[in-house]
Order: sequence, then C-alpha cells, then structure tokens
Amino acid sequence: MCEESSGSERLDSGPSRRFSHEHRKRLKENCLIRLSARLFSAALLLALSWSALEASAQTQVPPVPAQTPSSPAAEPAAPAPAGPPTFPKPDPANFTAATPTKEEVNAFLQTNWGYDDNRMWQVQAIMSTPVQGLSKVIVFVGDKSGKEKPQGLEFFALPDGKHIISGDEVLPFGEHPYADYRAEMQQRADGPYRGPASKNFEMVEFADFQCPHCKEAQANMDKLATDFPNARIVFQNNPIESIHPQAATAADYGVCVAKMGGSDAFFRFASAVFDGQDGLATADGATLTLNSATTKAGLDPAKVSACAATPGVKSQVEASEKLAKDVGVNQVPMLLVDGRQVPANIPYDTLKKIIQYQEKLDGISQ
Repeated sequence: MCEESSGSERLDSGPSRRFSHEHRKRLKENCLIRLSARLFSAALLLALSWSALEASAQTQVPPVPAQTPSSPAAEPAAPAPAGPPTFPKPDPANFTAATPTKEEVNAFLQTNWGYDDNRMWQVQAIMSTPVQGLSKVIVFVGDKSGKEKPQGLEFFALPDGKHIISGDEVLPFGEHPYADYRAEMQQRADGPYRGPASKNFEMVEFADFQCPHCKEAQANMDKLATDFPNARIVFQNNPIESIHPQAATAADYGVCVAKMGGSDAFFRFASAVFDGQDGLATADGATLTLNSATTKAGLDPAKVSACAATPGVKSQVEASEKLAKDVGVNQVPMLLVDGRQVPANIPYDTLKKIIQYQEKLDGISQ
C-alpha cells in the first residue's frame, strides 16, 4: 500500500508525460506517494513530525542515563518540569575538516530553522572523509521546551561549498542556500500569477490539478494572496500523469485559458477544476469538468480544447515540469518562497511564519 501521510505526491523521474496503463499500475504499486526521505527537506526542516527524524543518526545522541531504583517505596514526586536538553560538549578531535566551518554550518541552520524560536541545535562534528573536500557534519537537535527527544542528524558537505548530500539527495547549502533557485524562478517561472508584476518577492506554486493534496492547498494559497498583497504568487503546472492520467490534459487547458483570458481567467478556471476534481477520474468526466471550468472562466470550451491539443501548449507544460525538476521539486504541492521549498499544504500558521521569516532574510518589507 502507498503511504499518503506526507500530504504530498511524489514525481517519478521518467522523461515522458504519457504512460501505459500497466506502467501507471506499477508506479502506483511502487508507492509514488510517500514522505520525502531527504534530511533537509521541507518536511524535516519544518519539524512538523519528529518521527521523521527517528531514522537519522540517533546513536550519536547519548542515551538518557538509567535511573537507580529507590530502596524503600518513596512518596510520589511531582514530575520534573520539562526543560531544554543538555547536549554533550563537542570533542575538538571531531573537527578535522577545513570546510565547512562551524560558523558556516550554523548560518545554514539558522537560515533553515531560525523561524522556530523553540528550536535549538549544536554542531557536534565536522569531519574529513577519505574523499578529498567531502566533509561529514553531525548536528544535535532539540527543542527548548524539552517535550521532544533530542536527535542527531548528519549530512555530507560537498567541496563546492554550495551543496550537501542528505540521504539520496543533493541539496543547496550555505548562508544563502536559496539564492540560486530564487534567481531561477525569477527568470523562468512564467505561469499565471496573482499580485504585482514585480518579482522582488515571489512565491511559485508547483501543482497538479488531479492531486488531492494540491486541492487542499488552495485554501492556503488564497490566504497567502490576502496576507501578502505585495507578493507575486505564480502557478506552475507540474502534472504527475503516471498516477493522475488526466492531469496533463488539465494543465494543457490551463495554459490555454491563461493565454486567452489572462491570469484572472486562469484562477477562476483553476478554482473550478479543483472544486470539481472528482470529475477528472475518467477521460469523459475530465472533458466535462474542464469544459465547465472553462465556461466559468468566461471562455469558449471549443476554442480552449482546440488550443490544448496543439504541440506548443504541451511543450509549455513540459518546460514547467523541467523547471520543477531543475530546482529539485520532487513532490506536489510545493511552494518556492523566493527559492525556498515549503510544502504548500502545511498548517497555515506555520506556512505564514516561514514566509515572514524568509521575507526578513531577503530584506523585504510588506
């Protein structure tokens, strides 16, 4: 059975948008919908679930000493108040690598975790490896309330100083790890948008019209448009046709609606498609759903349908998929906030807090 606990859907790495029925079946059986395993993925960085850390290097954290049994029965004592964990003192012998420095690692973690006032960490080791320039970093993480068990995390810093290897993924690193992706979004994200034309502060949503989690995320997206009026909020198609057979067709329609009616028409169309998402379960149902959504957007379904069948439109959707791949988006719904990946369907208060923190990092004032 595929796990959907992540609240997101994974993209396969195949180059084609068109798949056979048997291939779709195999992909479903291989659990394409699963929690990302990357150490510094948005799910981990948000620490929405400490269970996601259980698979990390817990053995690096000294266990809590066993209590000595009392002799005679003692009066029950009130539970000790929770407090921040005490990390063991780092051993200088574990800092054998020249790069990255402890300061650079702390700056990186501050960028990722600084939005959370309750988070605390300690760089425990930066060790050289047999591979020249490749360093192993170990960090202890806890929360100041003491409610959560402290954990040990590890990753490998690459010689370029801009990337780390965590699990099976290569991720951006540094004090400003999202700067390159921010520039990439500003240059290549060309979907319909809400808000100002300026790209000074930009949120780019990668979504799939047939993805249930993307539908759930739309309430958050609407709130963001209200709470961040100075942000340009872009919609980029990222259909996972391997598990959503009608998603690519819906994306094609969306491109044509935006082309013919502009961004306002597109978002009316998108809202109607998400509302009627159950209709995308079959090809015939998708036709009815997409034509109805087109009408609600104020356009002619026959003209939009003809446009959607043209090669240029399909190429435009594929270009959006390639952009997602190039910046490391491997699940939907995903929001890039000035280049920073955040799942678009996390609790809104947390999402808003991260966005406000990223604004501060980028020197943006609303």
